[in-house]
Amino acid sequence: MKIIEIDGGRKLNGTIRISGAKNATVALIPAAILTDEEATICNIPEITDTNDLCDILETLKVNVKRASESMIIDPTKMENIEITEKFSKKLRASYYFMGALLGKYGKAVMYFPGGCSIGSRPIDLHLKGFEALGATVTIDKNKYTVEAKELKGANIYLDIASVGATINIMLAAVKAKGKTIIDNAAKEPEIVNVATFLNNMGAKITGAGTSTIKIEGVDYLHKCFHEVIPDRIEAGTYIIIGALCGNPLKIDNVIPEHVDALISKLEEIGVDVEVGTDYVIINSGENYKSTTIKTAVYPGFPTDLQQPFSVLLTQCNGKSKVIETIFENRFMHIPYLRDLGADVTVKNQTATIIGPTKLTATSVVATDLRAGAAMVAAALLAEGTTRITNVEHILRGYEQLVEKLTGVGAKIRIKEI
Repeated sequence: MKIIEIDGGRKLNGTIRISGAKNATVALIPAAILTDEEATICNIPEITDTNDLCDILETLKVNVKRASESMIIDPTKMENIEITEKFSKKLRASYYFMGALLGKYGKAVMYFPGGCSIGSRPIDLHLKGFEALGATVTIDKNKYTVEAKELKGANIYLDIASVGATINIMLAAVKAKGKTIIDNAAKEPEIVNVATFLNNMGAKITGAGTSTIKIEGVDYLHKCFHEVIPDRIEAGTYIIIGALCGNPLKIDNVIPEHVDALISKLEEIGVDVEVGTDYVIINSGENYKSTTIKTAVYPGFPTDLQQPFSVLLTQCNGKSKVIETIFENRFMHIPYLRDLGADVTVKNQTATIIGPTKLTATSVVATDLRAGAAMVAAALLAEGTTRITNVEHILRGYEQLVEKLTGVGAKIRIKEI
């Protein structure tokens, strides 16, 4: 088992370069099997989610060649076989193979996906979308068989603007006969990145990034070269760390408009932020003002950043509130934040944080990916040596976390115990 140890209380100075977006990569890799030739994807982060998806590709007899930050995916000798529970449960994004296999072969067989336990995460919207396209869904315990003699374009309204459902329906509809319209589609940048990838292969998708996506089905998808966008959640995490202990800290390879909601809140509480064309520079300061954040779908404040941001709120003067509207279990980091010395109470999906408080090192747990990021941020600020367990969650989504933080002056290390 791995643990992370952090000696806190140090100022961080230098540059952290942001990797390719995890939430785009985990959809792009399954999407690549839709090509009838091969696809090259670059700026791929070296994280465990990437490795787990490659394991699934290998079971499907897809040829994968990997270099430092790129991947060539050749599905020309692919076999449409069942994705076993062993692989399905490794990560949430395994479900993208359901849409991709359905779109390519008219059939997908796999088990309910895994992922962080941050709340109820059903796939009903995905399945309703597949059914609207003409598929039949059979569920045997947690095994899903989705099949159709022919997929036909349809008008699909999503009850919730779900990123996963929007992408999965796109994957299934790319080769369907006729036109598909997805209304109340999610607008996240990762969806635009996936749509661009598919269009580069010859798909006909318009409207990605808006609430209405239109897809004209095509018969053939050719080879292409594609680049993963920078990870806005990784960028946001390090920006928040900069507000806690940057002296100064430059976050490079950022698309600033992707983190607008975060930057706006930082400026509101009094953080010294400089925004460039593809970078953000942050200086930590004192006398931060309290505020309220409420999570929302893009372009609102990301649920994936509320946990790290709650650490910053412990250093703000007065009463701050965090209102979580997306996942009901997004406050599992709070008990550990309290153990570090924070004054936090939670009631009815709202965390109330009184600050500023001094944080003191102790042993904590990364209960999920972004909770783990919050523990790293808190440990960097806390006096003493903090020990974080369950770090496999963190390594799922942050490429070279230890190396990046060490490079700007942090005392952080991974140990095997």
